[in-house]
Amino acid sequence: MKAKVLKKELLSPGVYRFDVDAPRIAKKTQPGQFIIVRANEEGERIPLTVADFDRDKGIITIIFQVVGASTEILASFGEGDMILDFVGPLGKKSEIEPGLGTVVCIGGGIGVAPIHPIARGLHEAGNKVISILGARSKELIIMEKEMREASDEVIVTTDDGSYGIEGFVTAALEQLVDYGEKIDLVYAIGPVVMMKSVADATRPMGIKTIVSLNPIMVDGTGMCGGCRVQVGDETKFACVDVPEFDAHLVDFAGLRERQAMYRDQEAEGKDHICRIGLGRGA
Repeated sequence: MKAKVLKKELLSPGVYRFDVDAPRIAKKTQPGQFIIVRANEEGERIPLTVADFDRDKGIITIIFQVVGASTEILASFGEGDMILDFVGPLGKKSEIEPGLGTVVCIGGGIGVAPIHPIARGLHEAGNKVISILGARSKELIIMEKEMREASDEVIVTTDDGSYGIEGFVTAALEQLVDYGEKIDLVYAIGPVVMMKSVADATRPMGIKTIVSLNPIMVDGTGMCGGCRVQVGDETKFACVDVPEFDAHLVDFAGLRERQAMYRDQEAEGKDHICRIGLGRGA
């Protein structure tokens, strides 16, 4: 179905927030689910995790980073433009329930967007939520206000020390443990290298850790194999099996190798779009 862009906001360099008019989707969306978006006839189908939803206003919020041709096209849209295809909600919802205890929700870079509805759901269910937001620098931190509203406590880390604690998200996590915080569960979403680092940090601590592999999805239907992942002795697909997996069983090395395979195609696609011009919604 077509959907109108109601509000467009540049959150950080190359990262955009769209509030989209999609009442039927907003009515059914749950934390952890995603949308398939095709900007126009020139764009490919891309999966984008829902960053927020308002059932009363019928609004779905998506946040995306310009990394290839299709997101380049989408970024050219303005308020009032129509997205050609906006389909969802897809994927399985996060397993949110009361009585989980203290949950640390870690969002790295644009991974803060998909971790937001999960943190809010956990908090609304009565769990204590401590959120850790990480980025390379202050200007790349997104959704801090929303995360503070969805959490009991928020810790911000930046690689260069320009805001919050200097260092990686794992340093903040280890600091919490050192200060005596009893952590029952960790959720982590972000770059593969970040999720691997979190898994490596929590494994010796014996803290159950869940990673959402939505960021590695390509097609969103299980047909392309781009989000294939080895979890223990099983092969899974992030888009159709469950986007959330036991971080201590995920083969992160295999994921990083497969991600690198698409870089040349992404660059070629962006170059092609620049040559022919960006198409917008009608």
